[in-house]
Amino acid sequence: MVNTEQLEGATAAIKELIAAKACGPILIRLAWHDAGTYDDSIGAAAWPKCGGANGSIRFDPEILHGANAGLKNALILLEPIKAQFPEVGYADLFQLASATAVEVMGGPTIPMKYGRKDATGPDMCHPEGNLPAGAAPWPTGGDAAGHLRAVFHRMGLSDQDIVALSGAHCVGRAHASRSGLCHKAETKYTAAGACPMGTAATGGASWTPEWTKFDNSYFQVVKDPKDEELLALETDTVLFKDPEFLKYAEKYAEDQDAFFADYAVSHAKLSELGVAWEA
Repeated sequence: MVNTEQLEGATAAIKELIAAKACGPILIRLAWHDAGTYDDSIGAAAWPKCGGANGSIRFDPEILHGANAGLKNALILLEPIKAQFPEVGYADLFQLASATAVEVMGGPTIPMKYGRKDATGPDMCHPEGNLPAGAAPWPTGGDAAGHLRAVFHRMGLSDQDIVALSGAHCVGRAHASRSGLCHKAETKYTAAGACPMGTAATGGASWTPEWTKFDNSYFQVVKDPKDEELLALETDTVLFKDPEFLKYAEKYAEDQDAFFADYAVSHAKLSELGVAWEA
């Protein structure tokens, strides 16, 4: 049974945390990477073997996977909230924090469900390599479009989901010490004095100039990448090269409301991957 009062309290605490630390982007990434281990070929009926949004990312070895570098910081940020609201499970807390972050940063309200069962130990962690990598050579082999499809189609997500979810790169940064995707210590958008109020750590590179604002700017920047201070990886630019991705990317670059509507659906879908629900 979901404790609505505890969920509401946790939501308020997460909003306060984001206001104080400008940590919305890393909270989104934590939830995505917890859910993104899902393997649709196994199916949710085989929980927890199927992976998915079960909170297993808090355990070794999953949190130590290369794709999860830096996410221990998100776990540390959320632990006091978990202690304050113990009836909110870890899996729910991670997804709640992600959806709340999107909304607080100006994005759409995500239609969320709660009551996920939690993974209970390291034996429920999932293999390295299940998550997207932004630079070649990709673990799945092939080109950028093929890599994205291999990863997201394994989760049971569509081409439209791939493009919509990619739009969340409007927020956040990449750090060389974590992902290896950024080769600059900092940019004019992430240097001291340029970072949003409340952001303690400077450095890395962002996809957009205002990287704590959730909007459709990612698609506009990637469509016409002129600023060398901003990231535009092959897995980004391919959205405007692959014919199937292109029709969605063009629409989202032109119409923020359309992006928000589709993003909310795709985010909710991601948050329910592989979930076993409490009775």
